[in-house]
Amino acid sequence: MNHVQRRLVSTAARLPSVSPASISAFPPKEALKPPKDAFLKEEFNPENWASLQPAPSTALVAFSHRIGLSSLFSSPDLIRQTCTHPSFLPLFRQHYPSKPEPDTNARLATLGNSLMGLFAAEYVQAKYPYLPTRVMKAAVTAHVGSMTCDSVAREMGATPLLRWHRASESSNTRSILHSEALASIPRSITGLLYQQRSLLSAREFVHSYFLTRQIDIRSMLKFYNPKKALLEMVQKYKREPPKSRLLKETGRYSNSPVFVVGIYSGADKLGEGFGASLNMAEFRAAEDALHRVYLTQTPTDKLQLPSSTLLHGHGSLYEASSEVEYTAPELVPSEIIYASSGKSGVALVRS
Repeated sequence: MNHVQRRLVSTAARLPSVSPASISAFPPKEALKPPKDAFLKEEFNPENWASLQPAPSTALVAFSHRIGLSSLFSSPDLIRQTCTHPSFLPLFRQHYPSKPEPDTNARLATLGNSLMGLFAAEYVQAKYPYLPTRVMKAAVTAHVGSMTCDSVAREMGATPLLRWHRASESSNTRSILHSEALASIPRSITGLLYQQRSLLSAREFVHSYFLTRQIDIRSMLKFYNPKKALLEMVQKYKREPPKSRLLKETGRYSNSPVFVVGIYSGADKLGEGFGASLNMAEFRAAEDALHRVYLTQTPTDKLQLPSSTLLHGHGSLYEASSEVEYTAPELVPSEIIYASSGKSGVALVRS
């Protein structure tokens, strides 16, 4: 066994999606080159050969049962389509120009990405009604972004079923990362659920696999000057101007003093913070007050989404379900855009 054959066997052994039973002749004829053809320009690539082999039907059926959608994926062809990235087609045309091209998940992934953004946006907006717009967009990306879709696909066990190809650097097309191709699988499943079942079925899938994850939204809130941002927010809600009050202190004349400052609007305490100086404590108190407002959550028992009024199964999207009582929440005032010019493109008005 020469070097090419040993490399082929080791590569196929690392890919559980390649079933030796589904291969008529192993190793393939391309790998058995005579010595005179050893210096041909197009050498046999075992990685490309292994990626061209279709996944066995048993692995596809096991995947559909694992994610709880065996009733939808009655045929392994649907699962194979959701796991086939469009970057796989150039490689397939190169080696099999006369065979019909396999179906890819290009359209399904685009449709599923839009639906996932819709479900995540309404969920974040309903759960955090006072969240700033830019932070809400970041939270939506954290819920259903590419990195999250890649992580969910790995947890589903879809890695060995993925059919993709990284474009070479000499080609005109850009290189496709493995994580980017793997992220298309949950998106295509969402789009397939919308086409085969209903919008409500796709919504339940996204809520089960994506929106149940815990996201640290507090770390996404960054303030350049929280004192001024708090002043503008208090004026927006027509409350009394905020005032700082020293609540506690210790070691003022020592090397490690600690000050505790509270910020009040009238008799209501908005926030509290500590620090080694009065300015640091006041900065943290203003930041704490902003966090208390922006991170206000709707109670779970009162959380209602507009898409919850959709009918189960097939039907009109404009006909509300009589089984679900829905009360539209009141729209809160829009956030104050402060120190956001430059990145967001919003120009500040200067007097």
